[in-house]
Amino acid sequence: MQGAKKATETMKETAANIGASAKSGKEKTKATVQEKAEKVTAGDPVQKEMATQKKEAKVSQAELDKLAAREHNAATKQSAAAAAHMGTGTGTGTAAYSTTGAHGQPMGAHQTSALPGHGTGHNTRVGGNPNATGYGTGGTYN
Repeated sequence: MQGAKKATETMKETAANIGASAKSGKEKTKATVQEKAEKVTAGDPVQKEMATQKKEAKVSQAELDKLAAREHNAATKQSAAAAAHMGTGTGTGTAAYSTTGAHGQPMGAHQTSALPGHGTGHNTRVGGNPNATGYGTGGTYN
């Protein structure tokens, strides 16, 4: 099973790298065609040199983008491999939504969710007028 996951991640990385190389090649070709068009329309040697410099800058940027994408793809593969590795074992890992705090200590009444009332088991409208309708800060709602 692990071998299949590794093979899948390797194939994903290879496909992503092929895509990055193709995009880089396309950008380089566009830069070369644009340089040629600018050289044809430019009568001034300075403008021709600027067109060449612009092309070289675009080609360099395309190469840098390709290398960055390859690094990202390798990191993504590493992350997926690490996640897959952590998922193996006896099934005694930590639950995704734990009710324990640091070092496995119960969190008690501490809120474990960003949503009001979630994870606490308490009514968020505690205090104030119990007959009031609506949410508030504990005061009477008028």
